[in-house]
Amino acid sequence: MPELPEVEVICQGLRPHVEGRRIIGISCGPKELRLAIPRTALQEKICGARITELGRRAKYLLFAMDNGCRFLIHLGMTGRLGIFAPSAPRALHDHLFFRLDDGMEMRYNDTRRFGFVVVQDKDRLTRSVDPLARLGPEPFWTDFSAEYLKEKAGKRLQPVKNFLMDSHVVVGIGNIYANEILFQSGIRPTMPIGSLSVAQWQKIVDKSREVLTQAIKSGGTTISDYRNASGKPGYFQLELAVYGRSGQPCRKCSSILEKQTIAGRATYFCPQCQK
Repeated sequence: MPELPEVEVICQGLRPHVEGRRIIGISCGPKELRLAIPRTALQEKICGARITELGRRAKYLLFAMDNGCRFLIHLGMTGRLGIFAPSAPRALHDHLFFRLDDGMEMRYNDTRRFGFVVVQDKDRLTRSVDPLARLGPEPFWTDFSAEYLKEKAGKRLQPVKNFLMDSHVVVGIGNIYANEILFQSGIRPTMPIGSLSVAQWQKIVDKSREVLTQAIKSGGTTISDYRNASGKPGYFQLELAVYGRSGQPCRKCSSILEKQTIAGRATYFCPQCQK
């Protein structure tokens, strides 16, 4: 599943192609996504309006329109967005097509169809229907601090890896980056969150920003089928220290990396570097 760096890379790649462009046509394939495609709302609220800004919140892409409405796209597990010439052949799993006023077309492709689209009307937007309403802070926000995490954790026994993957705590940190952040922080993924000190939380904050920043610079992580807005893979997988490397030597201490399952997710760590 695309995590924060992958969605941010797609956002940065799309931005120069879509900001300032008017959507002059929208068409949809016959299949639904995880949620039913809001075909009527797309035609009434989005078609004919101009994209004033493209942003990202958590793993959502936010398209703000000049009529005050906006639409959100969540890429799910295999979603992709790219810019194509209308003459380019359509792919098997293309589901949404946004025709732009410069003659190009933004296409949403999703093999497993776990992504979805939400249209938000400025006059009817309430927190109860806003999928962004209950999300935690971004890792780069000042709100994401050691003190915040310490307070949020309390005295609970939840493993720290699960805690970091909770979007109500902090957004955008999925399985791959949670493994990498905890390795760089020197903290075992199974450590109960109530036992961590403020200093340890501060290390997690710092390493979260370092790992995610480097992942964005490297174009994200391509494990299976992730591609950016230009259809190219990311390269951060070449820099992964622990994820997917069980049985291999640690790059810091040469100990053999281990793997275990925590809450159904593959978890990788160094038994020596992460106490």
